[in-house]
Amino acid sequence: MKNVLKLTLALAMMLGVSSLYAQKLGRIDTNDIIVSMPEMKELQTNMEAFAKDLNDNLETIQVEFNTKFQDYQKNMNTLSDAVRQIKEKELQDLRQRIIEYQQMAQQEIQKKEQELSAPIMEKAKAAIDAVSKAGGYLAVFETGSMIYFDEVNMTDITPLVKKELGITAAAN
Repeated sequence: MKNVLKLTLALAMMLGVSSLYAQKLGRIDTNDIIVSMPEMKELQTNMEAFAKDLNDNLETIQVEFNTKFQDYQKNMNTLSDAVRQIKEKELQDLRQRIIEYQQMAQQEIQKKEQELSAPIMEKAKAAIDAVSKAGGYLAVFETGSMIYFDEVNMTDITPLVKKELGITAAAN
């Protein structure tokens, strides 16, 4: 009875180990996929237009500052102390507005990029999930974060995901 139990246990362990080796592992270059998506070109165009609008507003404020600063420098010697202090305070306030606007613009650009890229990332993730499930992969690893992998035993599913997304070689 003990021998049968040992034999059954040994057989179960062997089956467990062999089924572990039968599992499929995949790798993917997510960045390559996302960069290849046509939506990324649209995102880039939208971001450039958004940044240009913010930059145009900044330039308007800077032109105002430069004009007032040049006027101040030109008339500095003829201004009374009270007027000079008012002009200096006005220039300081305008300079502070420029700094605050630059910080706000940078935050707005980051927020807009996150807002526009979220649906693209979700679409890519859904395609990766679909290909991974359809291919029966136990796990899929990001290629760029792996130090070593056996190319024979780890399938690159990047082309399959691109196909799932309708990305052709010409679209790259």
